[in-house]
Amino acid sequence: MNRPRRPPRHGRPVHVVIVGAGISGLGLGMALKRAGHHHFTILERADDIGGVWRDNTYPGAACDIPAPLYSYSFAPHTWSQRYAGQQEILEYLRGCADDHGLHDHLRLGTEVREARFDEHTRRWHLRTQNGDTYEADVLVPACGQLSRPSSPHLPGTERFTGRIFHSARWDHGLDLTGRRVAVIGTGASALQIVPQVAKQAAHLTVFQRSAPYVVPRWQRTYRPTSGPLAWIGAKAARLGWWLFNELTVPGLTRRWRTRGFTAFGCAAQLRRQVHDPALRERLTPRDEVGCKRIGISSDYYPAFNEPHVELVTDPVAELTDKAIRTETGSEHPVDVIIQATGFSATEFLASLHVTGREGRTLADHWRGGARAYLGMTVPGFPNMFVLYGPHTNVGAGSVVYMVESQIRYVLDALRVIGRGTRPLLDVRADAEDTFTKEMRHRLGTTVWSACRNWYRGKNGFVTTNWPGQTAEYRRRTRRVNLAHYEPRGPADHPHTPRTPTHPHAPRTPTRS
Repeated sequence: MNRPRRPPRHGRPVHVVIVGAGISGLGLGMALKRAGHHHFTILERADDIGGVWRDNTYPGAACDIPAPLYSYSFAPHTWSQRYAGQQEILEYLRGCADDHGLHDHLRLGTEVREARFDEHTRRWHLRTQNGDTYEADVLVPACGQLSRPSSPHLPGTERFTGRIFHSARWDHGLDLTGRRVAVIGTGASALQIVPQVAKQAAHLTVFQRSAPYVVPRWQRTYRPTSGPLAWIGAKAARLGWWLFNELTVPGLTRRWRTRGFTAFGCAAQLRRQVHDPALRERLTPRDEVGCKRIGISSDYYPAFNEPHVELVTDPVAELTDKAIRTETGSEHPVDVIIQATGFSATEFLASLHVTGREGRTLADHWRGGARAYLGMTVPGFPNMFVLYGPHTNVGAGSVVYMVESQIRYVLDALRVIGRGTRPLLDVRADAEDTFTKEMRHRLGTTVWSACRNWYRGKNGFVTTNWPGQTAEYRRRTRRVNLAHYEPRGPADHPHTPRTPTHPHAPRTPTRS
């Protein structure tokens, strides 16, 4: 990411409230500090920072993107290995927050329930679960796409006498040694969980709806280095992995034949690692390559060679008091059920009630599917910028790169707002419509539209992913194009004068 632009020397202070202290929220906070902008507050519902890397503590939890690319460009780090584990990533984020002095801006244990735009004061008013209120000139929801676990209700759950928990809410007080364990799901988390649980459980049953593509995980341990060479090495590794992924993207978005390498790598690993031909056949993917997230693991397939590990491909019908019953009538006795069923990625900001101009709610605007201009701004919701929103996920590459593009855009927006010539940025409805039509058209021809997956919303459209390379998104978010925003604010009266907000004013919230 380029060095953030300095805020204008003249202009009113612009107070920003960021909702969420994951990679997006922390990244924006650090960029604001580096730009000399100290008028911001980060509200986080949990008691610690880190987002998905705070929540996902299951055995084997790690990133499947090379760590040099899955880190901030302005905060290079000496990683211990290519695919960093959960704890190392969390410590990295904590270190970044310390180094950039974010703790004075953080309000942990603060869950925002409601955000309402006041057309008279032209400010955002936020209410928390405790009834505390905060005000801001600019609202930045940074809740992400992977913050709400998807836990489908299974018939008979109330009569099951064992333990059930989601992989993102791991029960560390439960010892799996000697127990009969079931893992439901075969997505990215399951690929990491299954090999670890297989080492402990007396019997492990994996329920597979569809077989994923799994390519080898070329793990590598890095030598400890420091000084200029470490910085240069981190930058070079980041650039190399970025270029590799940029070349991979067209295989997903344009269905280039390069995806054949992925299919070949998966088939070769499956043939080499799974001994039983019948089992190998059931583990063979049937979907188009890349339609679902491609898994990276070198120890998932070998787990199924163990005599106490069973693969079940029949759909789950219900739970009995001590077993899982499939639609064929077969019962599989279990003591513990682990739901590795992913997240409600398409239900953006579902837990936050947002009200914009004229009483319009974000839920109503998104009733036909989440949409936002450049994945960030929504008409009728002035001075609100969503980070990691609709159409900003990537099928290949690092979402951190996408987030940094958005951060640069927000910094430019703050410059415009602070200057006073355009105190409110309310995106034009036609700009959002044009962008949404473009996204739906382009995504309709990508591989992600070819099967059932977590990228698609209830409306059938892919609402999570960006349909091109990350370089294109970086170019299109280079700076704010005022032609795409309303020329006037939501009220014709002049801006109501007020006393500038102190950088840390929200530290003591008001009670309603």
